[in-house]
Amino acid sequence: MAKSPEEEHPQKVFGWAARDSSGSLSPFPFSRRHEIVGVVTKTGKSVTKFNKGDRVGVGVMVGSCNTCETCQQDLENYCPKVIFTYNSPNHDKTKTYGGYSDMIVVDHRFVVRFPDNLPSDSGAPLLCAGITVYSPMKYYGMTEPGKHLGVAGLGGLGHIAVKIGKAFGLKVTVISTSPAKEDEAINRLGADSFVVSTDPAQLKAAMGTMDYIIDTVSAVHALAPLIGLLKLNGKLVTVGLPNKPLELPIFPLVLGRKLVGGSDIGGIKETQEMLDFCAKHNITSEIELIKMDYINTAMERLAKSDVRYRFVIDVGNSLSQ
Repeated sequence: MAKSPEEEHPQKVFGWAARDSSGSLSPFPFSRRHEIVGVVTKTGKSVTKFNKGDRVGVGVMVGSCNTCETCQQDLENYCPKVIFTYNSPNHDKTKTYGGYSDMIVVDHRFVVRFPDNLPSDSGAPLLCAGITVYSPMKYYGMTEPGKHLGVAGLGGLGHIAVKIGKAFGLKVTVISTSPAKEDEAINRLGADSFVVSTDPAQLKAAMGTMDYIIDTVSAVHALAPLIGLLKLNGKLVTVGLPNKPLELPIFPLVLGRKLVGGSDIGGIKETQEMLDFCAKHNITSEIELIKMDYINTAMERLAKSDVRYRFVIDVGNSLSQ
């Protein structure tokens, strides 16, 4: 008789949960609980890639079918049976709960080695934000030194895109609705220029100057102004996820032979490649490190966009409270 999940994995784990409006406890269903960095405490008998004591990371996914065409191309993130790190049915029918705990058991094929010179706290967001912008830049050929990259939106994704773009040798312009972010973009993150997308004069001056734009904006917004900033054969790739459809004007695409595409994180092989690239170029996320007892306040601040640019939970030190 097959063992139950509890019998197969008898190790006790300490985790955090939230009480919903009905009074029931649940493991923070509203949050994503991924971008996990920790130390290997034990490996299965068939695991040869990792050893006890290794520092490793777990990103957005913890499983896939491992047999389909996309999996065979190291694109597990596009597998129809991908298993996400949180709120996803596992192979054994249990639900994945993510990283709000002192331990997590993960298939070794979905674990990446964390480079020695990457800090655990500011390096952790690279496991989602980093690969989300790195993968489309590689796939769509947005890496040629000297070319001009526009980064629409300066948030959790956008600030990493600026850093990665500069590491590729690109000229980087931040496109934002907030003039107050110009100093941050140029003097702290290293962008070359800044365009306020609500300023018609600035948009006009920048028209037809960019080879690529990576659009990280998650709110509903107009695509036409961004398309207008592209040169002939320019590429606009969106990685933000607005909750309503966006209007896509066709005439500027046809008349400028321009491309609009999308992208969703990356496979495990590419995620490791991205981490090694970021380690080589000293790229980390701008974060605010918090303990678990601050999470409700953090969620309130997130709703107001009051964070630069990621909250990272120090799980280990939260246990000592």
